[in-house]
Amino acid sequence: MVQGNCPMVALIGRPNVGKSTLFNRITKSRKALVDPTPGVTRDRHYDRVTWDNKSFVLVDTGGIDDNPEDLLVGHIREQALAAIEEADIILFLMDGREGVTPADYEVVEILRRTRKPIFHVVNKIDSPKQEVELLAQFYELGIEKLWSLSAEHSFGFRDLMDGLSAIIEGESDDEGLPEDLMRVAFFGRPNVGKSSMINRILGEERMVVSEISGTTRDSVDTLLTHGKYNYLLIDTAGIRRKGKTKEKLEKFSILKSLAALNKCDIAVILIDGEEGITEQDTKVIGYALEHGRALIILVNKWDLLEGDKKRQQQLLSEVGRQLPFLGFAPVLTVSAKTGYGIKRLFPVIGSVYRQYRAVFPTSALNRLLREAIENHSPPIYKNKRLKFYYTSQIGTSPPRFVIMTNSYKGVHFSYQRYLTNKFREGLGLEKVPIQLIFKDKSSQRGT
Repeated sequence: MVQGNCPMVALIGRPNVGKSTLFNRITKSRKALVDPTPGVTRDRHYDRVTWDNKSFVLVDTGGIDDNPEDLLVGHIREQALAAIEEADIILFLMDGREGVTPADYEVVEILRRTRKPIFHVVNKIDSPKQEVELLAQFYELGIEKLWSLSAEHSFGFRDLMDGLSAIIEGESDDEGLPEDLMRVAFFGRPNVGKSSMINRILGEERMVVSEISGTTRDSVDTLLTHGKYNYLLIDTAGIRRKGKTKEKLEKFSILKSLAALNKCDIAVILIDGEEGITEQDTKVIGYALEHGRALIILVNKWDLLEGDKKRQQQLLSEVGRQLPFLGFAPVLTVSAKTGYGIKRLFPVIGSVYRQYRAVFPTSALNRLLREAIENHSPPIYKNKRLKFYYTSQIGTSPPRFVIMTNSYKGVHFSYQRYLTNKFREGLGLEKVPIQLIFKDKSSQRGT
């Protein structure tokens, strides 16, 4: 049984064996995921999947290869090594029509090194008759259990998914955890000082500390009582790089952060004060925004910049310039080594959490909307002035508001940004992401 709320399942195999087709069938998608955040790039070959109330993150390793058309055995070897290192479950896909290949033999031998669950899947088998005709040769690989499948036509698909879900534990509940728990996940690259930061927090603050089994293979959740508040600190230890396949491992490890993002309220991103913002940092930040999480940026190793005011100012300017879409997120300068700035973290977490969970009366929201419209008239759309009738809150975490209008298509980005800023100012939501959703009053349709 694989423990954890959201294990990572790696789909590996040679090019053209049907990885993308199977990925699309499992995720019920035929289009790439699109990141709406300007300036943030992301891998598009992963998705969270739920089957029979069991959830996992599916990764198509073809999407993390720089050269997916490379047919060399070394290419699939690296996939297998990366999967062994980082995935919780491995789906190894082979081509039933082509038959057993030298690459298949080599990958099977590599996979024997791990005790992780492995599904050896023979694709492009469309019927029981083909199953009899084509499957036998694959037993030459010395595999006890083979799964026959047609990713394109769904033959054998339900059996595979049932087998997969059978070895995944169900979603854990929150029984025994305090109410109003602030769930805070820490993200950081290798050597950024994340573990040192968490150890410093646990060592310096006077708290009641207890460890809870992590919901991913590499994490430990720590329940803290600090003052009158309760926190769950989630240590995402899986984000790392190492070994010959370090590039693929790095991409795997970034994807593993999804599991922690699915269960936290606030994502704390540690930035290396010596290196500044990196591409890996922006990817994790992009995932957090996409999941609607609140964010706090910690610039660590500030002690190394002590006395260098010019470099300090330069670094903070770089953070603002490279993350212009993140203006709401608090930025704290800290040092895990010396403890500098650590005591400021919990008051900021509390402030961010209160805003993230805030609820507002409809009357106050509509008064704010009227004032915003009076101060800045809505634009003209198709020779008519846009009208905004009323607004109401439809959710929290983050705060979400719907605004009824006569034409949601006419709400220009600049006016949407204006209203967003007004809502932030008027409601005291300057530290969290908020969402304004515009809908047509007549049709109740919109985006």
